[in-house]
Amino acid sequence: MAQSLTPSSCLRQPRRIFVIMDLNGTLLYRPNKRNPFNFIQRPHAREFLDYCIDTFHVAIWSSARPENVDKMVAQLLSPAQRAKCVVIWARDKLGLSPADYSARVQVYKRLTAIWNDPRVLASHPAAATHGQRWDQTNTVLVDDSAEKGRSEPYNILQLPEFEGLNTEPLDVLPQVHDYLNTLCYQTNISSYIRDCPFKINPNYTLTPSQDLHIG
Repeated sequence: MAQSLTPSSCLRQPRRIFVIMDLNGTLLYRPNKRNPFNFIQRPHAREFLDYCIDTFHVAIWSSARPENVDKMVAQLLSPAQRAKCVVIWARDKLGLSPADYSARVQVYKRLTAIWNDPRVLASHPAAATHGQRWDQTNTVLVDDSAEKGRSEPYNILQLPEFEGLNTEPLDVLPQVHDYLNTLCYQTNISSYIRDCPFKINPNYTLTPSQDLHIG
């Protein structure tokens, strides 16, 4: 958390940051948790994922069981997109006891766990040449639950939980897209989020001429 106190500055050029993406409540809603094939996508979910996978280093980390995550990802992503993901993690990566794994308990996504994974370590573009790694300065967790990101509270981009209702805002993910494009210009993501956390603009509208692109 101390790292978030180091001021962030603006880079001249954007960099490819590490984006860890939640599924249920963030990109989709599952009316029946036992049927992972039946879900409602959040508006713009596919375009948003397409953009993120092309622009950033993306990992998926869901608290759902591995078999259900596999089925959801198979519908959301093409095989080529799936191959581009750094890792795809599920409930088995949350460090739960056998009893808690099968129970409805509060879970936490400790970013140190994913940062220390060999595949994640190797995915940093300067890992081999300069020994650099993913950390609080270059990582953001996109999740609807702030509690799940409690261990690194200034690395979470919390968005409203998606519940599949027609009354929910349509343009949440385009606003997340814009915020991620701001983060990729920052030298210290945790510091920036601490000072300027993500907030939904109720008056935001996505015009037909707009596209999901890096700004």
